[in-house]
Amino acid sequence: MIDALLSVAQGQPELKIPGLDLSRYRLLLSTVHRRENWGEPLKNIAQGFLEILDRCRDTALLLPLHRNPTVREPLKSLLGDHPRVFLTEPLDYAELVAAIAAADFLLTDSGGLQEEAPSLGKPVLVLRQTTERPEAVTAGTAKLVGTETADIVTAAVELLNSPEAYQRMATAINPFGDGHAAQRITEILEGYFS
Repeated sequence: MIDALLSVAQGQPELKIPGLDLSRYRLLLSTVHRRENWGEPLKNIAQGFLEILDRCRDTALLLPLHRNPTVREPLKSLLGDHPRVFLTEPLDYAELVAAIAAADFLLTDSGGLQEEAPSLGKPVLVLRQTTERPEAVTAGTAKLVGTETADIVTAAVELLNSPEAYQRMATAINPFGDGHAAQRITEILEGYFS
């Protein structure tokens, strides 16, 4: 996964979101879709986003919407009118890599992004109570913040306002690889069959 991510990132894909001016805003990237976050947790998450944007007016939120209407409709209803919230259709992989690269950090309940974002030096705030990637939390590339509004706001504002807190997470070593797995596998196979 990390090999593919870095390969795509080397091509420097562009992030083209109508109305999103990256020279004006710090960018937060979010994805939310897990069943455990449906209902009240999703409302709490959305309220957290609004409070972050209210407290940090130089910040915008990019949120590609999951296709499931149970997730999509509440997020559209709660966030759709905010001028610094950019709700989009799901991004293709190159666009997603461009979004990760452009973002200051991610707020997500996605497992894959917990692995990918640190390879591009991006901290991850995990919008869940638990994660199947505890090594990311241990390594310091991700932080479990849950779905309570106040906890989300506190963690995000700290990253936005504390260069030290941000650097600790942004420079932590990604425990999921360095992007050279395919090369190592090829070398092993060539040695084996030589």
